[in-house]
Amino acid sequence: MAELRIILGYAAGVGKTYRMLQEGQDLKAAGRDVVIGYFEPHARKDTIALTEGLEFVPRRVIEYRGRQFEEMDTDAILARHPEICLVDEFPHTNVPGSARAKRWEDVMVLLNAGIDVITTMNIQHLESLNDRVRQVSGIEVRETIPDWVLKQAAEIVFVDLTPGALLNRLDRGVVYAPEKAKRARENFFREPTLAALRELALRQTAHEVDLRQAEQDVAAAERILIHVTEATSTLALIRRGRRVADYLRADCFAVCVLPGAGLQELAPEIRQAVERHLNFARMLHIDTRILNAADPAEALAAFAHTNAITQIFLVKPERQKIPFFAAKQLFAMRLIRAARDIQVTLVADRTPRAGSG
Repeated sequence: MAELRIILGYAAGVGKTYRMLQEGQDLKAAGRDVVIGYFEPHARKDTIALTEGLEFVPRRVIEYRGRQFEEMDTDAILARHPEICLVDEFPHTNVPGSARAKRWEDVMVLLNAGIDVITTMNIQHLESLNDRVRQVSGIEVRETIPDWVLKQAAEIVFVDLTPGALLNRLDRGVVYAPEKAKRARENFFREPTLAALRELALRQTAHEVDLRQAEQDVAAAERILIHVTEATSTLALIRRGRRVADYLRADCFAVCVLPGAGLQELAPEIRQAVERHLNFARMLHIDTRILNAADPAEALAAFAHTNAITQIFLVKPERQKIPFFAAKQLFAMRLIRAARDIQVTLVADRTPRAGSG
């Protein structure tokens, strides 16, 4: 597979696309075959000027609900087969009717075809940070990239700019047009939010550097088990477990315990929720297992001991509504006793509720 280089930032306007195009120009000057697969100008004159002399691969026009949309033409790039392709906005969701749902999936196709890719993204689009980003910004980011995709990168470059300098650029009209800049100031572009996102980006970049410097043949000492239920907070639990596993370089399992014959015996809404959560775990490259047992605590403990699990993550059940998986409030205590020397962590649901606050 070819090499992926990710240019990472923490907000629009820090200079990710500018850096990508600068690198493209430098590579072309060095005699490399470089094309622009997708570029989003945002009416930024200095950035647009950096495209001069670089070859554009025309976009594909897709009609959806009576309107025309332009997306990256992956097939055209494959046919052109450059040495290096510049692709802006890595987390972008393609319009329905596209061959793939996400632009990062298109990029994986290019990489598998032997085309190096330089791309851009912001830290808030990393899946495992989704809950943390919502906490610091009050905004739920819908377009996310699985953490395993980020780990495919041969190199991650963080483009830094202080929040004060970024807000100054915003006020000067460098980032957005005046009306859009005003709305941004009132929402995402608040200095405390930008500072928190910048800190997340700095920490993530440092973590990725540490991972790349670590010896790759060291066996993981930690193994993590995430208990999957139908509870809505399971998604946050899976993100938390995946992130801890990444930091510890640990193996990770998502385990669901079902009574009777399994999924088909569950009520439709519960079955759909469980399947959705298992699919989400698979998307994050977590090994999923379904156990059939009348006693979930004993089944999880037995699985944990058999598979040398060192940490178990559970959703903290709501007082007024205990999921069928944890039919009794003593479930966690019973699991702790059965698991003996294994660390058990109960993760509270911090998702804002309608009518709260």
